[in-house]
Amino acid sequence: VQLQASGGGLVQAGGSLRLSCVASKRTISNNAMGWFRQNPGKEREFVSRITWTGTTYYADSVKGRFIISRDNAKSTVYLQMNSLKPEDTAVYYCAANLGSIGNSSPGTYRYWGQGTLVTVSS
Repeated sequence: VQLQASGGGLVQAGGSLRLSCVASKRTISNNAMGWFRQNPGKEREFVSRITWTGTTYYADSVKGRFIISRDNAKSTVYLQMNSLKPEDTAVYYCAANLGSIGNSSPGTYRYWGQGTLVTVSS
């Protein structure tokens, strides 16, 4: 599986962005998919994940502001980010888990996109 993330950019606090992650070379319809983020010198942290049936999970820091979704027909996973805060600034990565449920640990995700930078100004 190859993953291509896009949609990052510069936005003011309170604004919105939608990230997309397109999979190629293999279907992801049976895989749990996740979004993670990372800042320089820090560990990659869990943001959100979605199971193969569409059940969603969120980190407490983004709950109520971010929405993850998937369109299996398009092999695409989305992350709608609303009410953005400066502390949301990071490189965001999408990832595919080998299983259909997944979890919040980056180490259990097999395939990773290249990352897309989100910068939120105050």
